[in-house]
Amino acid sequence: MQKGPKYLDIAYIAPRMPIPAIVSILHRITGVGLFVCLPVLIWLLSGSLNSEYQFETYRSFIANPLVKIILILLLWAYLHHLLAGLRFLFLDAHKGLELQTARLTAKLVAFVAPVLALIVGVLLW
Repeated sequence: MQKGPKYLDIAYIAPRMPIPAIVSILHRITGVGLFVCLPVLIWLLSGSLNSEYQFETYRSFIANPLVKIILILLLWAYLHHLLAGLRFLFLDAHKGLELQTARLTAKLVAFVAPVLALIVGVLLW
C-alpha cells in the first residue's frame, strides 16, 4: 500500500477519460462559471433597461468583439449546462443508463451545445 499523497498526472488522465466523464466535469465547470458571471450579466441587463443613455453605453460595450466572444462562450456554457442537466435528470430517472445510450447522449450534449451556441452567436453578431 502506498503511503502519502498520490500523484495524478492530469495531462495523462484527461485524454483517456470517457466522454460521459468529460460532459460531467464540464457541467460542473459551466455551472460555477455561470454562477460567477451572473452578477455581470444582471448588471448588463439592468443597465440596458434603465435609460436611453445607459442603453447606448451598453450597446457600445457589447460592440467590442472580445465582449461578443465572451458572451458567446457564456452562451455555450449555458447551453452545455442546460443540456447536460437534462441528461442527468433522465439518468436520475433511470432512463438511458445503458452504456451505449449513456455514451450517445453524452456525445449529443458535447456536439449540440457548441453547434447551437455557434449558430445563435453568429445570428446575434
